[in-house]
Amino acid sequence: MAKKSWIERNARKQKTVNKYAKLRAELKKQGDYVGLTLLPRDASPTRLVNRCEVTGRRRGYLRRFRMSRIAFREAASQGLIPGVTKSSW
Repeated sequence: MAKKSWIERNARKQKTVNKYAKLRAELKKQGDYVGLTLLPRDASPTRLVNRCEVTGRRRGYLRRFRMSRIAFREAASQGLIPGVTKSSW
C-alpha cells in the first residue's frame, strides 16, 4: 500500500490539471509559451502518475484495469474481475 501522502499528492495534482486545462489549451492554441511557463508546474498533465486504485502502487500499472499487476492477480484469482480467467494449457 502506498503512503496516503503520495496518493493525496497525486489527487491534488489532478485537481490542478483540471483547473487549468482550459487555460492551457487556449495558451497553446495561441502559441503563448511565456504564458504557459507562468502557470503552476502541477498544471501540466505529464506530472500525473498512474496509480492503482486498490493499493496506490505506481509501478506495474495495467491501464485497462486501472490497477497494479499484484492487485490484478489477486482479484483475478478470486474471480472479482468479470471476463478474466486463468489460462491453462
